[in-house]
Amino acid sequence: MSDEVAAGLVRVRLDLSYDGREFSGWAKQAGGRRTVQGEIEDALRTVTRSPETYELTVAGRTDAGVHARGQVAHVDLPREVWAEHHVKLLKRLAGRLPRDVRVWALREAPSGFNARFSAVWRRYAYRVTDNPGGVDPLLRGHVLWHDWPLDVDAMNEAARGLLGEHDFAAYCKKREGATTIRTLQELSLVRGEDGIVTATVRADAFCHNMVRSLIGALLFVGDGHRTPDWPAKVLAAGVRDSAVHVVRPHGLTLEEVGYPADELLAARNKEARNKRSLPGAGCC
Repeated sequence: MSDEVAAGLVRVRLDLSYDGREFSGWAKQAGGRRTVQGEIEDALRTVTRSPETYELTVAGRTDAGVHARGQVAHVDLPREVWAEHHVKLLKRLAGRLPRDVRVWALREAPSGFNARFSAVWRRYAYRVTDNPGGVDPLLRGHVLWHDWPLDVDAMNEAARGLLGEHDFAAYCKKREGATTIRTLQELSLVRGEDGIVTATVRADAFCHNMVRSLIGALLFVGDGHRTPDWPAKVLAAGVRDSAVHVVRPHGLTLEEVGYPADELLAARNKEARNKRSLPGAGCC
């Protein structure tokens, strides 16, 4: 599938962040719900005084309530619009966008760049505290309270059994026609001096609810309800387990998206569009 930018257009990369509490996720929805994509596209149309809406493509769609610190998107703009507005576009967007979403950088993307398909990994952080007193009120929108003491060493032991390329169907919400095969590159947890446990989760891509389901399983290990080998057994079973809870979204933040060198962008773009299967797996 070709991803050539149409004649007369220029592809622009946007680096952005948002507080997800008041958004119904990234993607535009029917019914007038407030979304990150909708806010940025409306602002872009207004500040460029354009009669049409220029649609954004994002590295990873986030669910309602999920935050982003290092989200990436792209938009194809008419070359004359980019030439006229790009010098002042960042500042004008800052004046037009609501305070819970910011665009930090706008630049012409290199050849072959696609915010979604050129990415080689996405890194999320999930933050949770087991402080008996609850969550710091100043952090309540970004940290989950778990009211059982957590054994971080046991959680890390369990996490190691989930690394690598697997079919994560047991940890994903099934979507018709979509594969659940992913490569989990990193899953580790660290307790900070403030007592907050931060889980770092990095993969080539994520299926729906995957991160929050993985964290839900690890919390069950951390509080002693399951043994460290249990999450890997759930993974191997390949079906949803009612004991795996999808934790609340507000503890989750998309921290960073990784891309290859410019000369490899087009090849990665093409590769990522291929539907994957595990070795020995039947087709479709």
